[in-house]
Amino acid sequence: MSDHPRYTLNRSLVILVPQQPFFDWIMAVDTDPVPSLTLENVREDQSAFLAPDEISSAPQAVQWVEERWRAFFEFMLGEWFEESVWPQNLTLEQFREWFTVQHHSTVFDMATDFGIEHEDWEAEEEDDGESGLRRLH
Repeated sequence: MSDHPRYTLNRSLVILVPQQPFFDWIMAVDTDPVPSLTLENVREDQSAFLAPDEISSAPQAVQWVEERWRAFFEFMLGEWFEESVWPQNLTLEQFREWFTVQHHSTVFDMATDFGIEHEDWEAEEEDDGESGLRRLH
């Protein structure tokens, strides 16, 4: 494997960066909050989402995410707590207050010696006895 970026994926990358209202919600609903938890801690290891390669600018990324805002919002909430403590009425306006969209138009594959695998989390939840992993070539 080369140490120099050589191969790109035909995807762009989107990260939802939590803002203060999201952190405030975490602290409000956590029954046993970690006193040292900060907004910066919450931002340290965010899920990254591969988006279509056609998404080549920040405004396009925002539009793409906002077309799917509810699914993204529910995903981000579910990363922290079960649905019973989520806000009752989720709105696009609230999503915009709680997260900013960070976009990266080029994704380099620095691990070309290893295949890419997709893990289907929904298939795992269905527990049909088959692995949700698919190896891509």
